Amino acid sequence: MESLSRNVGLTFPPFVSSLSSLLSSLSALLTSTLIISVVFAIIPLCHHVVLLAVAMGVAGAAMGVIDTIGNLQLVKLYQKDSAIFLQALHFFIGCGALVSPLVVDPFLAEDSCVLSANRTANSSSSDLEHLRNTLAGHGAALHNASWYPLYTEGVVVTRVSYAFWIMAAINLPVPAAVLALMFHERLVSCSRGSPPLLDKESHTSSSPTVRDACPGCGGALDFLRGHPATFFIIHALGGAIVFITDGIIGCYAGFVYTYAVSPPLLMGHKAAGCLDSIFWASITAGRLCFIFVSYRYAPPVLLTVSLVGVIVVQSLLLIFYTSRVFLFIGTCVLGLCISSVFPSILAFTEDMLDYKGAATTVLVTSASTGEMLLQLLVGSVIHSEGSYSFLLSTTITSIISLCLFLLLLYTHHFHRNYQPDSSGAIDMKEQPTDGGS
Repeated sequence: MESLSRNVGLTFPPFVSSLSSLLSSLSALLTSTLIISVVFAIIPLCHHVVLLAVAMGVAGAAMGVIDTIGNLQLVKLYQKDSAIFLQALHFFIGCGALVSPLVVDPFLAEDSCVLSANRTANSSSSDLEHLRNTLAGHGAALHNASWYPLYTEGVVVTRVSYAFWIMAAINLPVPAAVLALMFHERLVSCSRGSPPLLDKESHTSSSPTVRDACPGCGGALDFLRGHPATFFIIHALGGAIVFITDGIIGCYAGFVYTYAVSPPLLMGHKAAGCLDSIFWASITAGRLCFIFVSYRYAPPVLLTVSLVGVIVVQSLLLIFYTSRVFLFIGTCVLGLCISSVFPSILAFTEDMLDYKGAATTVLVTSASTGEMLLQLLVGSVIHSEGSYSFLLSTTITSIISLCLFLLLLYTHHFHRNYQPDSSGAIDMKEQPTDGGS
């Protein structure tokens, strides 16, 4: 479900900064998790595509809020050690993307999900065949596609509605846990004599990091004032890197099946269908491994190895494009390499910017936007140029991401040199005051 949520609604996280000034993070998480369960419960009842689109948009917006707040709070709480916890967070995101298709699979029909009331309608069959060939694109005719006739009218034999209801029920313990945490922190007081613990801490503590975690709360102009140009360049470069890398994840997960069943591979539908699960399984395993690797190596080292590995694997996939075996091997290695890019670049960017908090929102928004737009662009290229352009497009974009990362390191060098000057200026400004006293 993770990739689906990003595609339809994760471009909403820019609103999280303003939302956090009105509600606490726990309240926003409680509301968003409840919305997801409600939407998944009503999706099977949406009998019109417009209603389904609205429901998926609402679910995507709620998932975007959860994604942004989760990353932001981990960065705020753990700061220098946030890379480890971010790897753990995205490991569980990968687990969800891996497990959810397994929940849905038992409820899918083996053949057509609709038994046609009139199977002799030659005109309808020819129209649907033309539609299938059009969607497949030039040079990408699906292998054995005629095995699966498409019918739009008749008796529905699939029970996929149960899968959505099961997912809604599985999600219910999450808002229950958030609500229990709110009671534990006395954010939801049952009596007038128990003031909220967080309110008590906010009155006694004047730590600037609490204010920095919500940069929009003090006004956009106050936050933007006094920062060098490298501050904004780092935001832009970090966002561009995750725009590309998360876009590659979305493209590969979305189009590897189409690539596998198209010439020259012409794989069967069952074998090709395993590629997406293998890809997400390798991403999940990679994030689990990088939890422990993050203890020993800094994010720049992990990012360099990961981005170079992505380019090497995709280049080999281009060379051995006729090998079915290497497609499976390359899918596994690609998932392992690209799995740690987002949490590592988030930890590295926030570390460069002294954990101001704004970078988290920028990166999450850029990642979700890239996963949505790059799929649209690559899908258009596949439609016009054929399935081979799928790997060529993702390889070119991965090379661009490595170049942007090298530029980020170069910008970080100048930004780091700026910091002693700014601190020295503050010391010189305060020195006469100390001397006068």
